[in-house]
Amino acid sequence: MEERTLVIIKPDGVERNLTGHLLKEFERNNLRISRLKMMQADMELARKHYAELADKPFFNKLLDYITRGPLVVCVIDGEDAVNRVRELVGDTDPKIARPNTIRTLYGKDKTENTVHASDSVESAEREMLLWFGELYDK
Repeated sequence: MEERTLVIIKPDGVERNLTGHLLKEFERNNLRISRLKMMQADMELARKHYAELADKPFFNKLLDYITRGPLVVCVIDGEDAVNRVRELVGDTDPKIARPNTIRTLYGKDKTENTVHASDSVESAEREMLLWFGELYDK
């Protein structure tokens, strides 16, 4: 089924000039980029995005990281996009992610893991509205 999902190239990915390379990986796998912007998240947006992790001990570290510099936010479209993007990105922890996934190749640790990808269609809908607001159309 045709789906949309949200991908964020996090500050460490942008800092290390990986943006074009990472976007190419999605396109190389027959996924389409339908929305794209570079921005810097403020603390309010970061808190909303990671709201479900607010009670975790690493929450403040995560907020500091995601707001420390520019990031690239995009909507990726394609057949079974949520699952396919998650497969390309790999596990949150680069040390246990499958070989040759984005996080295995470029992630530093569980926080600085280069890319965020929505984990479900429902999360993708919420996150696309959060990051793209009125620019997002279903």
